[in-house]
Amino acid sequence: MSKLRSIIDGVMRLDPDAEAIEFREVWHSWRELTDVIDGLEEIFAANAIGAGSRIAGVLRNTPQIAAAIVGLLISDRCIVTLNPLLPEEKLVADVAALKAPVIFAAAEDWSRDEFRKAAFASKALCLEIPSTAGDPVKVLNALGDGDFRSDAEGIGIEMLTSGTTGTPKRIPLKARNFERMILDAAVFERRDVNETPRLRRAVSILNTPFSHIGGLVGLFICLSAGRRACMLERFQVGPFVAAIERHQPKAVSAPPSGLRMILDADVPKEKLASLSVFRTGTAPLDPDLADAFFDRYGIPVLQNYGATEFAGGVAGWTMQDFKTHGKSCRGSVGRMNPGVEGRVVDAETGDPLPFGESGLLELRAKYLGDGVSWMRTNDIARMDEENFLWILGRADNAIIRGGFKIIPDDVVRSIETHPAVREACVIALPDPRLGEVPAAAYLVKSGQSLEPDALRAYLRERLTPYQVPVQLLQLDEMPRTPSMKVSQPELKKLFEAA
Repeated sequence: MSKLRSIIDGVMRLDPDAEAIEFREVWHSWRELTDVIDGLEEIFAANAIGAGSRIAGVLRNTPQIAAAIVGLLISDRCIVTLNPLLPEEKLVADVAALKAPVIFAAAEDWSRDEFRKAAFASKALCLEIPSTAGDPVKVLNALGDGDFRSDAEGIGIEMLTSGTTGTPKRIPLKARNFERMILDAAVFERRDVNETPRLRRAVSILNTPFSHIGGLVGLFICLSAGRRACMLERFQVGPFVAAIERHQPKAVSAPPSGLRMILDADVPKEKLASLSVFRTGTAPLDPDLADAFFDRYGIPVLQNYGATEFAGGVAGWTMQDFKTHGKSCRGSVGRMNPGVEGRVVDAETGDPLPFGESGLLELRAKYLGDGVSWMRTNDIARMDEENFLWILGRADNAIIRGGFKIIPDDVVRSIETHPAVREACVIALPDPRLGEVPAAAYLVKSGQSLEPDALRAYLRERLTPYQVPVQLLQLDEMPRTPSMKVSQPELKKLFEAA
């Protein structure tokens, strides 16, 4: 990552005492970040932890953890992500399976007894990242003679997928691909990556967890641009809106569920007055939701499309495209990004399909896979002649009910047309006679009520009989992954317990 290292290192050392990251309404300087990076380097040098080494980290959203992430990636080491939101038993199992020679975490996570015991038992070098300026990185457990998998040369991140539809998988992302994606992002911001690094007064609001690829991408884009950051631990309407009022950004991002929460909270329009655009991703965006947000606040919602496997985004809307194609391409996730090719193929034959027909999406780009071959996704899509892309659902979560195929997104869209519904999710439940059947959980808007029988009657007028969920469950809140997608495995447990 020689180019990205040069840019970020240049930014961080321009004015060491300048404001870098605001966290819990307290500013932290660039010096505080470089102190963490330099402290880690000293420890790694003493323990012969060089480039290509696997370093596991519990990635909480804090300035000091952010510094550790940046330092590791620009020094060509591999970050193995550990999710702080995992239940302790799952985190312990993850530590045992990873066999990483180094584990770092904040004091908050080292206070988790079972996690600490598992990390120490692995004989890994265990490091506590400080939370206070001036405090050093602490060695909690010396490096021992453990059964480690140490080398990951060329890999920048071993990233956990969100686990939306099943057990999370760890995806190896090549360092050069991640670097290329961050540098390419400058195109959308009209920045020249070859210009001399400089600090900017603008503030980016970072609210996506670092345990999600979007959180890491956002962090690196912000720092490489020399912008200050307002870091939130996660998306919550109150702190998010307060940050907008405090820093007056022109653009922010949040998942579609965040848009729903803002609308449901009836946030006054003047509190979002600085915004000229609201970006969203990580989950499908209902175009009716985008329209409702625009009608309420006058702020265009620009969607992007990507995944952990793609090291981030591969398609998205620009403001110019919104102005010229917003109505005609309503519901699209935008145009393919520069340097990314897309095509739609027949699921069985693999033959490319004409524009406008639906099939499986395949992608090709220099930073995807080997950079030459087409990469097949599980997304059902269509494209048009202008390179706009529509994501219609996923081939791997279709529900087959007694031979009838149900696309969950079709059912979700029908549920969310009900004026009392804020959000819905549809999953498959096993059935001894039909194989599997659809079940739906839903949230109602503030001040609204909607009994399951009333919703079922509503859906019978809008869906075919086999599409109507056999179970409807009203919840106060959905179980979510770190990226704020609905966790289908956890939702299934709620149905099983109901």
